[in-house]
Amino acid sequence: MKHPLPEEIRVRSGRSALGLVYGGETFDLPAEFLRVYSPSAQVRGHGPGQEVLQTGKKDVLINDIEPVGQYALKIVFSDGHDSGLYDWGYLHKLAYDYDALWADYLRRIELAGASRLPSADDTQAGQKSGHTCGSGGCGGRH
Repeated sequence: MKHPLPEEIRVRSGRSALGLVYGGETFDLPAEFLRVYSPSAQVRGHGPGQEVLQTGKKDVLINDIEPVGQYALKIVFSDGHDSGLYDWGYLHKLAYDYDALWADYLRRIELAGASRLPSADDTQAGQKSGHTCGSGGCGGRH
């Protein structure tokens, strides 16, 4: 196994962060951070250069976490997003690379002239469920 399993996984009070413990060290990953770095096709796209910058996610919360077999967690967010499977290696990377990843996200938001604050469009989009792929695409699995 390349990356260790977290010793503890806990949704923090207020549902605003996920707490992970590795080697006795605690990492609190904000819900917004987890949402904008979702491993789903909706966020990452279906290949390099197809990533979609996530905006308006500042107030997103974690509604639920569900184990997926022995290899991942499915995180259900308050904006309706639930299609990313966070495998143990990816969660480990998010925990240990948080500072650099968060700084990069903030830089990309600024360069795009976008906002972390939700807009009316973001709220309506969060109420729609699912992601559709073009013909011959992903088969609905994200």
